[in-house]
Amino acid sequence: MDQILLQILNGLDKGSAYALIALGLTLIFGTLGVVNFAHGALFMIGAFCAVTLQKILNISSVVLDPTKKDFLGNPAKVKTPYVETWFGPETGAALIDWSVPLAILFSIPVMIAVGFIMERGLIKHFYKRPHADQVLVTFGLAIVLQEIVKQFYGANPIPTGAPEAFRGSYDFGVALGFKANAIIYPYWRIIYFVFSLAVISAVFAFLRFTTFGMVVRAGMADRETVGLLGINIDKRFTIMFGIAAAVAGVAGVMYAPINSPNYHMGMDFLVLSFVVVVVGGMGSLPGAVLAGFLLGILESFASMNEIKQYLPGIDQIIIYLTAIIILLVRPRGLMGKRGVMEE
Repeated sequence: MDQILLQILNGLDKGSAYALIALGLTLIFGTLGVVNFAHGALFMIGAFCAVTLQKILNISSVVLDPTKKDFLGNPAKVKTPYVETWFGPETGAALIDWSVPLAILFSIPVMIAVGFIMERGLIKHFYKRPHADQVLVTFGLAIVLQEIVKQFYGANPIPTGAPEAFRGSYDFGVALGFKANAIIYPYWRIIYFVFSLAVISAVFAFLRFTTFGMVVRAGMADRETVGLLGINIDKRFTIMFGIAAAVAGVAGVMYAPINSPNYHMGMDFLVLSFVVVVVGGMGSLPGAVLAGFLLGILESFASMNEIKQYLPGIDQIIIYLTAIIILLVRPRGLMGKRGVMEE
């Protein structure tokens, strides 16, 4: 029983990332009708926002410390981060320690700007083009973005630590009445799951309870009618593209301590996230979230040694196998609607 609960927790962790990326993908497809293969790159850029802020906060000045000596007996050179000089040792150290959560505030305007530039500079020219053209141009854009990141940050993963207070693990075994150390789970993965639920809830609340969101939902259902009412629906859809980019970005920021950022992490998540979107149903926001958590849990169970010894390699294909089965039974996905991507 403890192993089952542990795999469910692992699945919720993976599913959180899948759901957040798929949510942004579905927002873009549902509003603009664009199949955006560059969305995984936005997740990657978000992760590197955390890396960038961490590097900025660690910029240091070199001073001589007379209380310390080098091997020649001279005052030792000590690096002191500027934030510690400006705000004091305790506050400066706290800012560095909490660089990942602070990177959320840093990443949101950056990701919205990146989203606007992508949409206005390139993607708007492909609205009326076939989906194959959209896939090719956005996939090419994703490759360009990852090569730019590789040029500036290198090819190796960059460790990005969580705040010191969340670097330990929580003993779920004791809390649930099992023996001690039966279910040990890292604090930061719990934080990521809770964070993903908060972001998903915020997006759904924004679309459901705000006037802007209601207009966007109406535009998704009948764009022409909303336009005839004198509403500039294209402008609102552009803003939604920026919001979708921000969702992918903050998902990447918070994932940085779980998986050290590297230039190809966007591609690693992209294909899986598109499978999630298709399984959930193209254009369905609840379907994308449901499929994300479902496939994350299935992938986690498939990675168990007890299963892999009977079905070698099942952890590599379980998501695609599940997608095939679901699409054979429900061709539009779990919550897909008639007419979406159908000729």
